[in-house]
Amino acid sequence: MAETIYVKNMVCPRCIAAVTATFEKTGLPPEQVTLGEVKVAQSPSDEQLKQIQDDLANQGFELLNPGKSAIIAQIKAAIIDQIHYQKDHLKTNFSTFLSDKLHQDYSSISRLFSSVEGVTIEKYIMSQKIEKVKELLRYDELTLSQIALQLDYSSVAHLSTQFKKETGMTPSVFKKQKENDRRTIDKI
Repeated sequence: MAETIYVKNMVCPRCIAAVTATFEKTGLPPEQVTLGEVKVAQSPSDEQLKQIQDDLANQGFELLNPGKSAIIAQIKAAIIDQIHYQKDHLKTNFSTFLSDKLHQDYSSISRLFSSVEGVTIEKYIMSQKIEKVKELLRYDELTLSQIALQLDYSSVAHLSTQFKKETGMTPSVFKKQKENDRRTIDKI
């Protein structure tokens, strides 16, 4: 019987490749692997599950039991994927996007996220966007206007205000800095 297994700390395409390899190594090739989720055709045996859990733990991942932790991981994975890896802009707002993706009412998702993570989904989204802005500023390939447009900010002023609120400095001051104070996606 097909099953979805939830994995914590999957934040990039290399994570997907690493998790896929781990499942294949245990004789359980996944049908589909996305950020935070692995779909397998059959339920793993206890022995396979233990092997997968150990191998994933050695790589910095964690298997999640279905429930609150899995929902939080799904929320984070959806946000990270949308902000860091999708080229297309959202056609709706994040609340509708998450509600549709998780097939749950946004207010219950939001309450759960806030109670478990200690921050609102909106604050988490803002933190992810700011990290993406930092990345794009370090690459120095886009203007601030282009970055604002790419990340769906209403204006450069709005981006600058949020950036300063989050980091304590303006984007131009950050750009002039030599040291890299970016955080990894999974630490946000």
